[in-house]
Amino acid sequence: MSKHPSKVDTRTVAAHLLAVAATVLVLVWCVHFRGGLALHSQNNKQLIFNVHPVLMLLGPIVLAGEAILCYRSLPLSRAARKKAHLALHAAGLAAGGLGVYAVFKFHGEAGIPNLYSLHSWVGLATVALYALHWSAAFLAFFFPGASPATRRRAIPWHAVVGLLLFALAVATAQLGFLEKLTFMQAPPLRLPKYGAEALLVNFAALVLLLFGVAVVLATVTIDDATRYNTII
Repeated sequence: MSKHPSKVDTRTVAAHLLAVAATVLVLVWCVHFRGGLALHSQNNKQLIFNVHPVLMLLGPIVLAGEAILCYRSLPLSRAARKKAHLALHAAGLAAGGLGVYAVFKFHGEAGIPNLYSLHSWVGLATVALYALHWSAAFLAFFFPGASPATRRRAIPWHAVVGLLLFALAVATAQLGFLEKLTFMQAPPLRLPKYGAEALLVNFAALVLLLFGVAVVLATVTIDDATRYNTII
């Protein structure tokens, strides 16, 4: 039986707090400034779009980040942390899938072309790779499960690829914030560049970037025994 995390780590605490702050800021933006969330709306199609940034933040970024951190932060047995890691990533993947559906639905109902921007290309590729990575990990580490020797060889690659996909999701979100804010500052909305909403969006993007940095720093400084042995 592996040892539980024995002390509070300031890096993981900072990451948790930044995750909460980023989530609150995006919810304030989409609900207070943009009018709310809805998967179905006859009169205001923007409400359908608003589901997209919220779920893409919560899924491939916040839940994925918490899944990465759970090996360090949860005071549970190795087996329980392994299951929590799997479940959090599964929830993140489901939220990401629904977020992609929401933006395609919005584009379809609003008559907007799909996949015309770098944000959409990188975002769709990230979600697809996330799904492939989760599926491969499930088959290798859970069911039916690869041999111990194969799992041992796969662990470093699993950890590195997972962290790279998390970083890619954060980068995609930065592109998304920039794209949306640029659209809103152009006609017909002409959102003031130094108005409350513009500042909130920029600040949300900054907090999210800091969350990504905090997760990476907390992960790469885990000792080798924790980083590799807990996944087997």
